[in-house]
Amino acid sequence: MWRFLLSRLLSAVPTLLAIVTLAFILLRAAPGGPFDSEKELLPAVRERIERSYHLDEPLPAQYLRYMGQLSRGDLGPSFQYPDKRVNELIAQGFPVDLAIGGFALLLACAIGIPLGAWAAWRGGGADRLAGGLALLGISVPVYITAPLLILLFAVTLQWLPAGGWGEGAARNLVLPVLAMALPYIAYVTRIVQSGVQATLQQPFMRTARAKGLGTGALLFRHALRPALVPLVAFLGPAAAGAITGSIVIESTFGLPGIGRFFVEGAFNRDYTLVMGVTILYGLLIVVANLLADLVNALLDPRVRLQQ
Repeated sequence: MWRFLLSRLLSAVPTLLAIVTLAFILLRAAPGGPFDSEKELLPAVRERIERSYHLDEPLPAQYLRYMGQLSRGDLGPSFQYPDKRVNELIAQGFPVDLAIGGFALLLACAIGIPLGAWAAWRGGGADRLAGGLALLGISVPVYITAPLLILLFAVTLQWLPAGGWGEGAARNLVLPVLAMALPYIAYVTRIVQSGVQATLQQPFMRTARAKGLGTGALLFRHALRPALVPLVAFLGPAAAGAITGSIVIESTFGLPGIGRFFVEGAFNRDYTLVMGVTILYGLLIVVANLLADLVNALLDPRVRLQQ
């Protein structure tokens, strides 16, 4: 297991380095700059501003300077928010996205895993019903379900607030978590359903039935464990995407997450802010995939033996 973990950690370092390098180059290659605006700046003013942010240096020098800052955990100052550093902006918005995305994934697993396993085990009408609901959840986008949830629970029934963070109050979390969780519930249900169906056809399941094992032992001890392998592989990148937030969810419910910073930074060519969010997303992808590989290695020993 340690050898397996070490190999994954070693492969993560060049992956992160490639993400940082490509993001740095592509941002500088895009047309426009962080200080371009409808009102043209005086050449002397522009030169002074660019010198203060080291944008007057050659690109290789800027890259080495940025990598030096990054090695110290410093993501640099924001061009769009002059009195803020990127670390501060991410620290401000990340807890919001972590709470919404984390609870959404937990809800998706809590509902999708038993629903998918039950539908595959029962078969027939239950299988078709779960498959139809999963297809509906996958097909309907969040920008439709989120306003519908607000209309039903906030406007019509007046049970929950329509938006706002509310310092993380439970009432304010319910609707955005539910809106983000619905498509993930559909994906988890479909993946588990297909995995259990495939596992039930395996010879070892017929052997277990022949030995007279009960339904609980057949489903949870023998069928569900191998069926969770593809689900874990899906949850790796899905966790990174959910935690870094959805601009649709943030905009609809008025949440102060990092998604809005990323969009505003991209429009305003805020190099350091976009780089910071990109690095955070890349780091979450690498960490989530590493955890998914470890869980898969525990669920399926053949994964470890391949190393």
